[in-house]
Amino acid sequence: MTSPSRRDFLGASAAMLALNPSLEMLLPYAAKAPLNVALVGVGRQGRAILAELAKIAGVRIVALVDSSKGRLDAGLRRAQGAEGFASHKEMLDKVKSVEAVIVATPTHLHRAVAVDSLGAGKHVYCEAPLAHTMEDLVAITRAARASKAVFQTGMGARSNPVYQLARTFVRSGTLRTLATVRAQYRKKMTWRFPAPSSAEEADVNWRLNPDVSLGLLGEVGVSQFDAVHWFLNAYPTSVRASGSIRLHQDGRKVHDTVSCEMVFPDGVRFAYDATIANSFEGAYELYTGEMATIKLAWNAGWMFKEADAPTQGWEVYANREQFHDEQGITLIADATKLAAQNKLKDGVGLPEPPLYYPLADFVRSVTESKPSVCSADEGYRVGLVVLAAHQALQTGVEQKLSEQQFKDMPK
Repeated sequence: MTSPSRRDFLGASAAMLALNPSLEMLLPYAAKAPLNVALVGVGRQGRAILAELAKIAGVRIVALVDSSKGRLDAGLRRAQGAEGFASHKEMLDKVKSVEAVIVATPTHLHRAVAVDSLGAGKHVYCEAPLAHTMEDLVAITRAARASKAVFQTGMGARSNPVYQLARTFVRSGTLRTLATVRAQYRKKMTWRFPAPSSAEEADVNWRLNPDVSLGLLGEVGVSQFDAVHWFLNAYPTSVRASGSIRLHQDGRKVHDTVSCEMVFPDGVRFAYDATIANSFEGAYELYTGEMATIKLAWNAGWMFKEADAPTQGWEVYANREQFHDEQGITLIADATKLAAQNKLKDGVGLPEPPLYYPLADFVRSVTESKPSVCSADEGYRVGLVVLAAHQALQTGVEQKLSEQQFKDMPK
């Protein structure tokens, strides 16, 4: 990353209090026209999606799809008036009013739902990663590119107001020379969930099936990888990975602790680790540079200035938090307006969960004919990285990626 001029640095610094994302991004979005939505997959993520869609005025959940009667019934209790189906094909055939389909099935089931929905002329929001194999990744991307409908890959960072604000600092050179990028995901859990019956065991615990699961690097790392790609406006040239089972000695073959390192074209290295054996410090991304460090934790963000970074004066009015021996300046979307409402001191946190914002963006894209914030092309590119990382993890061999691979989209 080239070093900007002092004038650029001053401008980026002043932007923290004056040129932040609009306050509208922080408020519940209301669809300008009613939108009939079908949700396919009513597991944990599907139920979380239902909760966020309920906040968007004008969105009507008209159909739910799940192969499990128990999950489907639970979803129908939350979405009063919706019709329930065991298969997406039956739903597409019978509910002609559906305009948009949200795909929240296990990753290995994305392809059929996404491709069939696009083929039926429906707008599609598909959770990430798009697919667990290159074949499925190509098929989904081709279908999306061939369709006139909106397709959005479910990446949260690109819609998150705090991340949007932080990216303006990184892209405008506030950090000056970028030194390192680091990220982690830590949440102590088993990834093994109780199933209603032995027949549903494999269905419920698909994440522990090495034949269909991309593990932590795919199911968790994908969103953080995409955030780094977006911030750096670049994709890695190589990736190495390793992993092991550190805590859950229950016969599983999918690692509960993994790490990987990616190298970007300008030489910046991105170190990542994820574990479900420990929860310390949760999930975050850390961008360290010559003049400052930015830490992002999905619902909050902070800037830590270096001692020799120029002081502009606005820091006096900024909200601050103490982290051991470091003092972080809270990144607050639309700080000026919040300060006018005497809310600046609240600082940290978004009014809605991070999941709300990409869903609101999808609805906005459909109802206002706006471009998708994270297209199938971007879903394909991060999919290439995830598959390379998974391959590196499985083989122990460093995987190389070329610039041309990220340019060549499936046709």
